[in-house]
Amino acid sequence: MVQYTIAQSPEIILTVAGKDSTKARDKAMDQLLEMMDEGKLPPKLSNKLSEGFSPDEFIEVKEPDSLDESTDDALTEAVQILSSLVTLKEKVDRSHAEALKVREQIDILFQDRPVTEEEIANLKEGFKTLKTFAQANQRYQAARDQAEEARNILDRVLKSTTAE
Repeated sequence: MVQYTIAQSPEIILTVAGKDSTKARDKAMDQLLEMMDEGKLPPKLSNKLSEGFSPDEFIEVKEPDSLDESTDDALTEAVQILSSLVTLKEKVDRSHAEALKVREQIDILFQDRPVTEEEIANLKEGFKTLKTFAQANQRYQAARDQAEEARNILDRVLKSTTAE
């Protein structure tokens, strides 16, 4: 449900099914015209509106603590973002352990002894692991910033639900 009012008379609330859209504003306009025809609006306001009023001039009324469809959408998106963060965190943790093993092998390059072909092959494979870890870590760090907002949305929704 979406609610509209008009700047000239904010006490008038028009409720229309659905989300804010051109179609919903047109339905609200129909309600307003019906109120005018039935004489439910003050004559002074009716005169102002008859001089020209478009659906675009409606002001959407939002109740700050109400859980409407947009809150549900935000909550769903927040949960998806947090779920993605879990997956990225798991990948970073797994690849971090592997990266630490590779890090130990890198010291071979700084020793004064010859390096075997097997050690070189292991290092080359290890660099792929390091690259995987670095990329996963970057994605995780970026996702954490986004997940902070998702966590805040979740907290707001949970607080407003428990307050009822």
